[in-house]
Amino acid sequence: MSLRNTLDFLLYSWLDAPALTQRPRFAEHSRETFDAVMDTCERIANEKYAPFNRVVDVEEPRTEQEPDGSLRVVLPRATLDARLAYAESGMLAAAQDYEHGGMQLPYLVEAAANAFFGKASISIGANLLTVGNANLLMAHGTPAQQQVFAANEFNGRWTGTMCLSEPQAGSSLSDIATRAELEDESDALGPRYRLRGNKMWISGGEHELAENIVHLVLAKIPGPDGKLVPGVKGISLFIVPKKLVDMNGQLTGIRNDVALAGLNHKLGWRGTTNTLLNFGEGKFPVDGKAGAVGYLVGKPGEGLRCMFHMMNEARIAIGMAATMLGLAGYEASLEYARTRTQGRPVGAGGKDATQAPVRLIEHADIKRMLMIQKAYCEGALALLLYSAQLVDEQHTGDAAAADDARLLLEVLTPIAKSWPSENCLEANSLAIQIHGGYGYTRDFPVEQYWRDNRLNMIHEGTHGIQAMDLLGRKVLMEGGRGLKLLAGRINATIEKALQEPQLAIHANALAQALARVGAATKAAWATAQPSEALANAVPYMQAFGHMVLAWIWLDLAHAALKGGTAGHESVRGYVSTMTYFYHYELPKIDAWLRVVESRDMTCAEMPEEAF
Repeated sequence: MSLRNTLDFLLYSWLDAPALTQRPRFAEHSRETFDAVMDTCERIANEKYAPFNRVVDVEEPRTEQEPDGSLRVVLPRATLDARLAYAESGMLAAAQDYEHGGMQLPYLVEAAANAFFGKASISIGANLLTVGNANLLMAHGTPAQQQVFAANEFNGRWTGTMCLSEPQAGSSLSDIATRAELEDESDALGPRYRLRGNKMWISGGEHELAENIVHLVLAKIPGPDGKLVPGVKGISLFIVPKKLVDMNGQLTGIRNDVALAGLNHKLGWRGTTNTLLNFGEGKFPVDGKAGAVGYLVGKPGEGLRCMFHMMNEARIAIGMAATMLGLAGYEASLEYARTRTQGRPVGAGGKDATQAPVRLIEHADIKRMLMIQKAYCEGALALLLYSAQLVDEQHTGDAAAADDARLLLEVLTPIAKSWPSENCLEANSLAIQIHGGYGYTRDFPVEQYWRDNRLNMIHEGTHGIQAMDLLGRKVLMEGGRGLKLLAGRINATIEKALQEPQLAIHANALAQALARVGAATKAAWATAQPSEALANAVPYMQAFGHMVLAWIWLDLAHAALKGGTAGHESVRGYVSTMTYFYHYELPKIDAWLRVVESRDMTCAEMPEEAF
């Protein structure tokens, strides 16, 4: 099926998106308005993004020196045209209130519509940080910060970034050294500070695609002795605009003391500017003084709490990026397998060289590789849309349902980010394999999809970080209530699947997998020693993710059987893919959980000399 057909099935036959219109926030919407949004995004993606995916990969961002000594970033015209088209569509403010210029669109529909851009060109379509930046300010900023900064990000005038990592710290945020010193407690845009430090891996950190860039920067406020507080407790969050603005959101003509130090040249996502930024080095002094002007967001010392609002959204978005790259590769390799002839079928007497070559898709191993891609990518898409629906439930459901959605989303977020980024990358690798030697050349797009996708296992928290978050925090939260909630949802699917003869055996297999994951969770923490429990956090997360995807596929197959016509190709597709997942994928959890249950310390205790 095409991406649009798949999304229609997931939105309307599986998740019942129109039911959201019964809630006051979405009352003015209908399936017709949802379809109109999908139509618009699909059209823009096809016209402004997809035709230029290779262009932005080849014409990487470069710098030119300006007369004042600053570095200017040069990008292809296609990048600007695509961004303008996206901003004009209103999708930057899709989920915002009408009074803020938004559409009050369910996040479920917004996520589905944005999928078209991820598939067309993930390298161009990096709008997620601007939306996440503005959403954070709507949650934690002052009314003035929302009116001046968030509003101008939603309307497309400005873009946004998140500035966390530093050259010496990487993912260890407790070791950041950027400092912020109070300058004016009573500034109308919030307590005004001067920041000094260096940040790197900043996507969209410098460009000329918009009037201004709004950086959200983590920094530490020094204590009374002038020293930075060790650890994460002293971390605060600041708005640091590239160009200073007034209370009406107009540029003052003053450049902030933020300088581009250089570009990171990446394996993939080459069309997205990725930068090193120096804050407060004195290249652009403000009022004759060095130090980048920044405005405190929230309270001092609560920077990480605020930033995680943006990071959690970004993690779901990265999972979607990985998924769409996987789907792009799957569609390309499926088309190639249907048209490329190579080899002969194997009969009772072996291969007959006198027969005409057959299409690749007629070979069993090609079907195996296509089935893996379909199972991974369409399953991941379903998981991510389910997670998006939980966001809507959290914000618009009744109190009990909203709280359940919040906790369930906490448990699923590490899986929603990590499982697609690992397995859809493998799907891209198989897409190359199906193309054979051609797949390793730039004559076909599958090599770029793999390169672009390789970042997503690192983006917004590595596999190891997500795994420790899952096993070390999420499954233990509130006495394990989140894990129990998930088990309840899975058991509900098992119960209804047991009533379908085609699904009963798989329902029983899922029940066994659920029990096994629960037992492994307890075994990992049996000694209450984090070093033992977390030594195999990644295998635990891999098994947990496969169990979740087995649940998703069983639920999809049930929905297809109930909503479709028996024997129809779409029903056969869902049931066959579900069957593949249970026969080939779900059994993998035994090996992963074996080391978790035994708290195997082979890796943790390996002496350095052994390497």
